[in-house]
Amino acid sequence: MSDLKHDVLKALTEIEDRFDAAKFKLQQRLGLGKLQIVPYIGYGTGSGEHKELIIRGRVLRDKGIHEPMDNASILTNLVDMYKRFDSDEIPGAKVRATFQNLSVDTTTEVEGFFEFHLIPDALPASDDHISLIELELIDYPGKDLNPAEPAEFKAQGQVIVPPADAQFGVISDIDDTVLRSNVTDIISLVRNTFLENAHTRLPFEGVAKFYQALRRGKSGKSFNPIFYVSSSAWNLYDVLHDFFVVREIPLGAFFLTEYNLDENTFIMPSHHEHKMKSIDRIMTMYPDLPFVLIGDSTQQDPSIYREVTQKYADRVKAIYIRAVSPSPERDEEIQKLVDEVIGTGISMVVVPDSYEAAKHATKLGLIHPDALAGILAERNEDKQAPTPLEQALNIPAGAEPGGRSPDDLTPNRSP
Repeated sequence: MSDLKHDVLKALTEIEDRFDAAKFKLQQRLGLGKLQIVPYIGYGTGSGEHKELIIRGRVLRDKGIHEPMDNASILTNLVDMYKRFDSDEIPGAKVRATFQNLSVDTTTEVEGFFEFHLIPDALPASDDHISLIELELIDYPGKDLNPAEPAEFKAQGQVIVPPADAQFGVISDIDDTVLRSNVTDIISLVRNTFLENAHTRLPFEGVAKFYQALRRGKSGKSFNPIFYVSSSAWNLYDVLHDFFVVREIPLGAFFLTEYNLDENTFIMPSHHEHKMKSIDRIMTMYPDLPFVLIGDSTQQDPSIYREVTQKYADRVKAIYIRAVSPSPERDEEIQKLVDEVIGTGISMVVVPDSYEAAKHATKLGLIHPDALAGILAERNEDKQAPTPLEQALNIPAGAEPGGRSPDDLTPNRSP
C-alpha cells in the first residue's frame, strides 16, 4: 500500500472511530433501548481427540427490521436494508456462552463482534449434527441508563459439527453462485441487494437440490458440511440466512466480511484475501477432510480456487464454476485457468447450471445417481416462464447476468 493511501485510510479510520465513540456516548445518555444478540451459525469438530466449537456473533441495537414477506413493498425492503447497514454496534459488551457445564465470557470489540472457541469434554450424539450454544448478555456500557433493559437477554446459537464419516466438505461462494446478484451489472446488483428480501431474491436453477445431494453424498445418507465464503457484509447475514431457509438450500457456517474502515482496507477487505484466509481456516479445522469448491466466473473464484489446489493439492476433489462471465475475453481467461488445474489431475469444470455440475459429480461418486432426477426437475422448473416479480424486474426466463443465455455458454472439459 502506498504511503499516501495508508495515510488517507488512517485519517479516515480515526475520524470514523471518533464519530462512532461520540455517537455511542450520546446513545448511552439517551438510553440504548432494545438490544439483541445476533448469533451466526458456527462450525466445530467432535471427532478424535480434538473437540472444538466455534461461534461468532454480534451485539446490536434492535432496529425493528421486518420479517421477510412475498408482498413487502420496495420501500419497506429499502428501509430495512438501510437499517442493516446503519447498524448501531455495542462495543465493550460482556457476553457469556454456555455449553453443557462449560461457561466462557468474552467482550465485544469495537464493531460489536464476539467470537467463542469452546473446548468441551464430549459432544452428545445429534441426528441433525447441531450443537446448541446458550448466549447471554451479562453487561454492557450504559446498562444502568437503559430504560428498555429486559430481565434476561439471551439467544441460542447453532454450531454444525460434521460426523467422523463425512465423505467431503463443500466450500461455496454465494453471489452469482447460489443466488442471483448480477455483480457485473451495478444497477442490477443494487436492485437485488437493496430492493428485495429473502422471499423475493432468486436462486440459480437447481441449486437447492444439488446442494442437498452434495450434503447427502454418494450414499445418499451422509452428512457432508457446507461452508459459504462470500465478500458480502455481515450486515446481510439475516437476509442470506432467511433466503437459504426459504429456498431450502442446506445451511452451513458463513464466512462474510466486516463493513468498516481500517488502516489496511477501504470499507471491506480484498475479495482474494478474505476468501483465502477463510478457506485456510476451514482447511485447518478439518485437516483430514477433502473438499469440493463451487464458485462463479464473474470475479476471482477461478484464480482463487487454482491457488487452493496449489496449496492443498491432495484435498480438492472437484471444482465447479458457474458460467456467468460477461464477455468472451473473460471466458478465455477462465479456460486457461481450467487447463492449468486439469493439468494437475484435479477436475475443474465450467457449467451453465447445477444439473450439469450434478452429472459430473455423479461420475466422480460425490452424489447418489438417484438425486439427478430431482435436480433436473428443479432446474427445469426454475427455467420456466418468469414469475410476476421477474416480469416486473425485466428478468427473462433463464437469463444470466449480462444478458447472456445459459445456452451461449459451453461447459469446459475435464478429465
